[in-house]
Amino acid sequence: MDRLIYTSMTGANHTLNQQATVAHNLANASTTGFRAENNAFRAVPVFGDGLPTRAFVVDSTTAADFSTGHLETTGRDLDVAVKGSGWITVQLDNGEEAYTRNGSLQVSPNGVLLTQNGLKVKGETGIIAVPPETRITIGVDGTVSSVPINPQPNTVAAVGRIKLVNPPEDSLVKGPDGLFRLKDGKTAPVDGRVRLIDGTLEGSNVNVVHEMVSMIALARQFDMQMKMLDSAQRNAEQASEIMVLRA
Repeated sequence: MDRLIYTSMTGANHTLNQQATVAHNLANASTTGFRAENNAFRAVPVFGDGLPTRAFVVDSTTAADFSTGHLETTGRDLDVAVKGSGWITVQLDNGEEAYTRNGSLQVSPNGVLLTQNGLKVKGETGIIAVPPETRITIGVDGTVSSVPINPQPNTVAAVGRIKLVNPPEDSLVKGPDGLFRLKDGKTAPVDGRVRLIDGTLEGSNVNVVHEMVSMIALARQFDMQMKMLDSAQRNAEQASEIMVLRA
């Protein structure tokens, strides 16, 4: 069987994987703090008897686009955006640490500072607990302060400081939940240079036009690979007919 079949098959398979990534990016074009995913493939020559005239397609690396998304002013006290590079630390249910750019926060009925997905926002000294009947403000350095609603609204008390980190981008890996973690499984140290913008959210950095063009190009690429499979099948059928005639 002509190795063209295997070449086309691997190319078509990875094209479908890349289409799934593009579709995932488009689905999260309006997700706060979302980082677009990028697929990278490379061709590997097939070595065997004769010259290496065929090549397979294999996954190279799957990385995230770390460019900053657009900023949108909301005016909400519990909305914050990371200014420039940096991450907000959250604590997962299993106690592990993860990092996000989604600064849309809320306070649980138990007074715990959470993300909109229900993850606990981690402070520099642990989970941040908010006193009842208070209004929350978040400073540019991540300091969370509570202001009593009654009877003395001018009394401000710091209840914690959000753990802001800024590890090297090449040390981060994106999980299936959309959160980032360190590749070595360790925790990132606090970076005092990271700053927040209050009353603002960072949107997704997905370029919708670019992703749509990629989707069209991938569809045409898949059609071409299917035509290559058809050509390989016709070549095999014609070769069989020639062998029958000679016999």
